[in-house]
Amino acid sequence: MIPFDPSRPMSLQECINVEPRLQKLIKEDKRVDRLINLSLKLEGLNRNVATHAAGVVIADKKLTDTVPLYKDNSADLLLPSTQFDMYSAENAGLIKFDFLGLKTLTVIDKAQKLIKKNKPEFNIEKINYEDQKVYELLSSGKTVGLFQLESSGMKDALLNMKPNRLEDIIALVALYRPGPMSNIPIYNECKHGKREPDYLHPKLEQILKPTYGVIIYQEQVMQIAQTLSGFTAGEADILRRAMGKKKRAELEKQKQRFVDGAYKNGISKDIAVGIFLKIEPFAEYGFNKSHAAAYAVIAYQTAFLKTYYPHEFFVASMSMELSNQKKLSEFYEELKRLKIKIIRPDLNKSFADFSSDGENFYYALGAIKNVGFEAISNIVKERVSNGVFKNLSDFINRINPKDINKLQLEGLVQAGCFDEFNNNRQSLFNSIPNLILKSKNIHENKLLNQNNLFEEYENDNINIIENVDDWELDIKLTKEFETLGFYISDHPLNQYKSIYKHYNIVNYDDFDNNIDILSSNIACTVLKVQEKKTQKGNSYAIVKFSDISNVFELFIFSDIFESNRESLFEGNSLMITLIKNYVDDDKSQRRINVKKMISLKELTNKQLTNITFKFNNIEEFKKIKNLNVKDGKTDVDILLDKDNKIHKFQLKDKRKVNNQVLNSLNLLENVVID
Repeated sequence: MIPFDPSRPMSLQECINVEPRLQKLIKEDKRVDRLINLSLKLEGLNRNVATHAAGVVIADKKLTDTVPLYKDNSADLLLPSTQFDMYSAENAGLIKFDFLGLKTLTVIDKAQKLIKKNKPEFNIEKINYEDQKVYELLSSGKTVGLFQLESSGMKDALLNMKPNRLEDIIALVALYRPGPMSNIPIYNECKHGKREPDYLHPKLEQILKPTYGVIIYQEQVMQIAQTLSGFTAGEADILRRAMGKKKRAELEKQKQRFVDGAYKNGISKDIAVGIFLKIEPFAEYGFNKSHAAAYAVIAYQTAFLKTYYPHEFFVASMSMELSNQKKLSEFYEELKRLKIKIIRPDLNKSFADFSSDGENFYYALGAIKNVGFEAISNIVKERVSNGVFKNLSDFINRINPKDINKLQLEGLVQAGCFDEFNNNRQSLFNSIPNLILKSKNIHENKLLNQNNLFEEYENDNINIIENVDDWELDIKLTKEFETLGFYISDHPLNQYKSIYKHYNIVNYDDFDNNIDILSSNIACTVLKVQEKKTQKGNSYAIVKFSDISNVFELFIFSDIFESNRESLFEGNSLMITLIKNYVDDDKSQRRINVKKMISLKELTNKQLTNITFKFNNIEEFKKIKNLNVKDGKTDVDILLDKDNKIHKFQLKDKRKVNNQVLNSLNLLENVVID
């Protein structure tokens, strides 16, 4: 209910004003009312002393001679901190540096080490930065796992830009922020020759040519001041800072200096003022090019690794996200799209971490929810040292009971790690307390050298396994989703395939790629819901869906979102009706809107108002005798093909017919769809 949007932060009172659900809670629950009142009083106060994670200040003399220092005894910090904030420290004459540590650098390093096992000469620093195959990947928008380029907005920007040089990626990294983002279409149109670049003045063409007339970088603002007005490098930097920090008094002073300098260089004052007014808004959000270039190089390196070494790249990437199931879900779907064969979690094949042999990609046992990495590493070590586990009995005999607990075994069972030994997951799940107790007994007996007492456990059948039916498919998949964050043994939509024809359901790819299909029904499962707020305070959502063939994101407008909020939760399967609108004549750009949605479970339980069956013989016709009359709401028409003649009639009484019934009686093949 309280949105987290760093680009447009809202105060607590603003959140209350625009969120009816929160208002209702405050009225109905005194505890919430008291909590909100306290929070409103505390909001905005300094909560604690904080140290910048990467900020370092340097002085030209002893720091104690310049600023007061502070040492936090509760934190294990090598250096003290200043008692001044960043702005006051700067005003005191200190120079401040931010040293960033990027997880992506570790991913690149790990991927390189894996590649070197088969290709010792490989060096990421010596790759070709003009490889068009890499730019083809970037231009396709298939950027899962690529540094800085993964968001849906960035994917759209790449699709429209079609980058073919590193300079394009540098520009995009700098432009893709609130403010300068509106210049991305101008950059793209100039790049593809649909618009003439505006260089503001002939003297500025060399400066602005690489970015097609769009002022993107702080360095460009400084170069403009130097070229047109004769600023020194130091003076140009003062201008940049005045513009960036919107210091009005300083800005007026710099404006006069800019105009006077330009006039001395033969440029009229009116033109100089016009140019200053044009560069001023750019300077407010101008980006440091060296920073953008460093990020673009890292982004390109990840794209290169994904293009040529996908196995090593995803092993490294997923290893860094071992406990982040939502991210692992995205990677898993991308592996499927790349047609990389994934070996699902298996006690005898998988390892604690992600691994690959070049053909098969082995899912990590340590990535399963509630499975401790150290404990599962010990179990894998036992398997590697003494051979695969022959059966469940062998597993219980060989592992140390310290390496298994109830939660860990539940995670392994729900993920299907024991399916090789016993594929009845509910039976194993219910037997976990017995398995833990048996493991402890065996281990204690071993310590007492009473080997003869547990020889009976060497056989394949352990009599402590409960004899119960396995979970239904939807329950099994739900539990799999809970422990992995996605479906790996099957897809929940497969159980609804029988109704696709009846509701004219198509795959999302078919709908998206066929310009003639403007509206269609899509069956999909919710993977991720991002709720956001408009400037007016209305809720909307960006939802990631999965169908049997693909993963896709859709924008859900406020009215549809609010009326279907209860259905939009992770793991729920829906039928959504989509509308496609093209925004240009050549149908190269389109918008896809969600018109309505309904739960597939609700759909399969819902009685049909009428239905027509066609039977080719009397034997087939006999199937309808099992249709229930009780509580029937469906008119049933029959077409019987007998002796090459169609006989048409209607059953006297209404029947109870829904898609579950059609499935169970094997009647779907006989349904006539108009």
